[in-house]
Amino acid sequence: MSHTISVLFYARKSRATTSGLVPIYMRVTLSRERFEVTTKFYIREEQWSAEAGKMKGNSEEAKRTNSLLDAMRVRAFDYQREIMNEGKALTMHTFKVKWLDIVTERPRMLLQIFEHHNKQMKELIGQEFSPLTFERYTTSKKHTHDFMKWKYNVDDMNIKDMNYEFITDYEFWLKSVRKCDHNTTMKYLSNFKKIVNICLKNGWLACNPFLGYKMSKREIERPYLSQEELDTISAKQFVSDRVNQVRDIFLFSCYTGLAYADVQKLNRSEIATGIDGEKWIFTHRQKTETSSRIPVLPPAQEILDRYKDHPQCLNQDRLLPILSNQKMNAYLKEIADLSNITKKMTFHTARHTFATTVTLTNGVPIETVSKMLGHKNLKTTQHYAKILDIKVSEDMRGLREKFSPTLTVSKAENG
Repeated sequence: MSHTISVLFYARKSRATTSGLVPIYMRVTLSRERFEVTTKFYIREEQWSAEAGKMKGNSEEAKRTNSLLDAMRVRAFDYQREIMNEGKALTMHTFKVKWLDIVTERPRMLLQIFEHHNKQMKELIGQEFSPLTFERYTTSKKHTHDFMKWKYNVDDMNIKDMNYEFITDYEFWLKSVRKCDHNTTMKYLSNFKKIVNICLKNGWLACNPFLGYKMSKREIERPYLSQEELDTISAKQFVSDRVNQVRDIFLFSCYTGLAYADVQKLNRSEIATGIDGEKWIFTHRQKTETSSRIPVLPPAQEILDRYKDHPQCLNQDRLLPILSNQKMNAYLKEIADLSNITKKMTFHTARHTFATTVTLTNGVPIETVSKMLGHKNLKTTQHYAKILDIKVSEDMRGLREKFSPTLTVSKAENG
């Protein structure tokens, strides 16, 4: 008599739908007793391999379906091990109780778990997380609620009710109802995936709803200012002192590569003498918690000198009197309009300008640029290098001259 379960999957032809699809069932056998349960997957009869007990082929659908069936098989054997570890007799009854979750258990609700995560994150702002990261997860939780209301007309749901369809429909909702672009959609799903992973690691979910779902970002063009546009903004004097101040701080970021959050928190102790005897910025990126060491170029130093006695800087021990990111971007749009710059200009444009116009275009090696930007991966920095036609032209100039017909003829005549 067997003391362990056996698991197989089969296509139940007698339960075929009117459209010709057959359901896949899981059969668990123990000591000649059987327990059968639907997997809730439907396929065409010819797609099923009875011998292998899985879907035929190597299509994405087949891979995903077979992966989910494997997950159910693993779940069944995990339940068998749990029953034995609990000191209970392994019978079909105890297995059914475990599988069907007959024992009364407090349901774990998705948004309650999300809210608990966000509360913990809020307590760690300034230590492990930035205010912007917390804001993104707060927005992500709201989107999750709004999606469930749209699809299921509920304010919360049991995490066990999540499946692959939930994820794909969530993606559709973000793109169609919320009008998010692809990369923004992937960011929100990435935030949501963290909550799902918490559930998986705690053993609250037996099957990962993201299993088989591919998350990939699309490469986008990153706007940056040319040297001519930088010079135009630098030379222009605006009527409002506040606009001039925003322009100066934006230019400071163009010549240091610091993001808004890093400029905002920059204090006087983070400026020190570097290995070459010149002024350097020694700081940590708030986003990635990586260190950045950046030599202070003359244009950046001029801006620091201009605001060293500014009341806000003196009172807050800051190097620059920076406004909120929203206000900065509003003023930058005005600056772009007054300077006849048609590119979309936000504070983050300065960071891209540093990477391209200020450094890579002027021959600074990409490894050095990556270090100053505080990137963890050189691949992140390489996105900037792909769009530098000027740099490509300069690098190929010598080769162009080598293959110039005039030079070739001249060499032949001299020979």
